[in-house]
Amino acid sequence: MMTIMGYDINIIRKGIKNIHLGVYPPNGRIRVAVPESVDDEAIRLLVISRISWIKKQKIKFLNQERQSKRKYISGESHYFFGKRYLLKVIETTSKPKVEIKSNKYIDLYINKDTDYNKKEKIIEEFYRAELRIRLSKLKQKWESKLKVNIEELSIKKMKTKWGTCNPDKKKILINLELAKKPIQSIEYILVHELIHFFEKKHNENFRKLINRHYPQWKQAQSELNNIILGYCNWG
Repeated sequence: MMTIMGYDINIIRKGIKNIHLGVYPPNGRIRVAVPESVDDEAIRLLVISRISWIKKQKIKFLNQERQSKRKYISGESHYFFGKRYLLKVIETTSKPKVEIKSNKYIDLYINKDTDYNKKEKIIEEFYRAELRIRLSKLKQKWESKLKVNIEELSIKKMKTKWGTCNPDKKKILINLELAKKPIQSIEYILVHELIHFFEKKHNENFRKLINRHYPQWKQAQSELNNIILGYCNWG
């Protein structure tokens, strides 16, 4: 840990070739991953050179609206593909399930003695299944457009990334939280990760490729960055 210009910086040294600077939700935690050979002075100079960008990112996260921890009770707000719904908890003796039968409610059918953790798991399984359906359609669309095959497309709860990929193995990992975001945001993240199959770095070539294949990416990125954040126990 280092303090530079009043900001606490979490330093991670590991076997990588390049320096990676990131500012993460929910409160703008700053992390710098560096090759093991990089000294503190080089890190200090990098952070100073990016201080304006760091300030903007921290302000963005601090100002972004976010939900409190969900209790999974009737009348509570939940988001599903960018739309706000009210949760309706319905007791049942049958198998627990989640259904959306109107434009207003998400119906959660549970047994009488279902505890908080089980409710959360049921909701998350619903989100995962629905997100997988949308991703499957988007996968087919963009594999065809970009003439590439995704060997593995997985969903996982992640705290600091909307998506990540392994270009060499043609694998993509998508954040489960995207099930709460608009479809165009999900498509943007998938395309972003796919472009890394052709260009691993966020350089000029990467920007040219994403501008060519998904010119509306800036609008989708802005929408994703400004939409309400779901609650997460960030630790």
